[in-house]
Amino acid sequence: MIGWYVHHHGVGHLQRLVAITRHLRTPVTALSSAPRPAGFAGQWVQLDRDDDEPVDRSTATAGGALHWVPLHHDGLRSRGAAVAEWVARERPQLVVTDVSVEMTALVRLLGVPVVVAAMLGDRHDPAHRLGRSLAQALLAPWPAPRGGTQDDDDETPVLHVGAFSRFDGRDAPADASEPGRVLVLWGSGGRDVTDADLRAAVEATPGWRWEHRVPGSALSAPSAPSALPAPSASGDGVWDSLLRAEVVVVHGGHNAVAEVAAARRAAVVVAQQRPFGEQVRRAQLLRGEGLVALDAWPQAHEWPALLERAREVGAGPWRRWAPGDGAQRAAAHLDAMAATGGRLA
Repeated sequence: MIGWYVHHHGVGHLQRLVAITRHLRTPVTALSSAPRPAGFAGQWVQLDRDDDEPVDRSTATAGGALHWVPLHHDGLRSRGAAVAEWVARERPQLVVTDVSVEMTALVRLLGVPVVVAAMLGDRHDPAHRLGRSLAQALLAPWPAPRGGTQDDDDETPVLHVGAFSRFDGRDAPADASEPGRVLVLWGSGGRDVTDADLRAAVEATPGWRWEHRVPGSALSAPSAPSALPAPSASGDGVWDSLLRAEVVVVHGGHNAVAEVAAARRAAVVVAQQRPFGEQVRRAQLLRGEGLVALDAWPQAHEWPALLERAREVGAGPWRRWAPGDGAQRAAAHLDAMAATGGRLA
């Protein structure tokens, strides 16, 4: 049995769970306060939330030693007890945490080996360092950095499996793209780019046709300039939009980048400001692969050259970043570790 803790913030953790567990031979039980996702076939242990009010936020980090342990919180107490009870009953060979330093520490204190989902950025605070030090291995959904450099300066083994997404395995013919079409693919976790930024980019590139998937945008209002098409609704049509695009302008989040990589489309990746500089670090790695990746949204006059550069680079560099079998590679590592009681081969 493999246990899998899934954080309730965002959808990326749930997507990774579904993608990898489809290929696992070992039975999996997920433990989370998030809703059970479609496509997950294993057992599901529903945990209480640890952030429902009232929360004593002044105590949440235990003086900086951890990330989220507010004192006297009923949900925090009950979820820890539920995980401990499940571990005692099921005796898992391995637990994956994606992500929580506190769950990593709890499970390891119960004598269970842990694999931690790796995250990019400056994670040198005491809590992140503690979580990595307790892990048997870190599971990294990106390739090993070029030049033999390490992702971090500690000694925990890193299993680089390459990026993967819900779109892996789909056919992405190059001739499906429409020359001159740009897709802006932005996430739902808040955005640095404004509607005015998007309008300026469109107006600076008259030879390109822009399509937008930007949650929270007001560009569909009647006052929007006719040169700027209304944003598409997010959802099932993302793959079709990716295939139509010649160049995709995408934020630097893991899942969005992996989806563009799966579609094998030229791209301009623009990092957003996120905790720990995660997206900026991903942009740095992508530049090392030869892709067009920026640390911030550019000035309007820069867009013509950026789109041409992306067109020239093409989709070739995506093959190393997202080889197409990253989820299978991750599953193979986890199956092997479960078979050996949590030890790396």
